[in-house]
Amino acid sequence: MTVNVQFLPDDVTIDAQPGEPLLEVAKRAGVFIPTGCLMGSCYACEVELGDGTPICACISSVPDGKQHLTIHLYSDPVW
Repeated sequence: MTVNVQFLPDDVTIDAQPGEPLLEVAKRAGVFIPTGCLMGSCYACEVELGDGTPICACISSVPDGKQHLTIHLYSDPVW
């Protein structure tokens, strides 16, 4: 089963496998998510799920049991 992942605000959509790392999905979709430590402690890669929950993309993967996943990207000119 694939999960339809939508990256906003640019409305880029790609299919992904459950368990696939979010950074890899974003890279395949041509979406840039800045990174820092790659361990979830610097929050450089923080994104927001469709329900408003913030997550660190570097330590998160596509969840199982969903057909669609919306990811809101932050725009930070410093990164």
